[in-house]
Amino acid sequence: MNNRLYIIAGCMVVLMMAVTACDQNTYSALRAKEDKLIADFIQRQNINIIYEVPEDSAWGEKDYLKVPGYDDLYYHQVSAGDTSYTVKTGNKVLVRYIRYTLNEVADTSRYMTTAEQAYPTEFAYLTDYTNAPVGWHVAVGLMKHSGAACKIICPSKQGFDIEKNAVIPYGYDMQIQIPRF
Repeated sequence: MNNRLYIIAGCMVVLMMAVTACDQNTYSALRAKEDKLIADFIQRQNINIIYEVPEDSAWGEKDYLKVPGYDDLYYHQVSAGDTSYTVKTGNKVLVRYIRYTLNEVADTSRYMTTAEQAYPTEFAYLTDYTNAPVGWHVAVGLMKHSGAACKIICPSKQGFDIEKNAVIPYGYDMQIQIPRF
């Protein structure tokens, strides 16, 4: 009889461990980890969250706009670019960027220099979501001008499909060119 109790108790322990492991990998658990990673990054970097777009010259060094309508997408303007031309739907946008993780020790997973290609990624603004995730389209809409540069904190929901599936947020340093033909 005692052996039977040990077997039942052992099975219950294994079952509880399996349920706990599954709970840690649910989408909501992964989203909670992502939210914490973003919040920790903001705190470590001493980022000041703002809720309205300031004038071009009024951006503080650590000011990041919490973009309305996009959960946990944050935007910081580095430079305004050439204000004589504003991006329009369908315009080709060329992007040079650095992508990095938001971990304590950032992992730069993609870095493209001008030696490789002046602006290595291109997409059509607000029409091409294959070559650029939602977060990039939003950032370009806020940058508006050729030569503008920004930094964004992009949660997986506004990232590339692979980021959405893995629930991984990234930071991007971006600069755009909008060719006029």
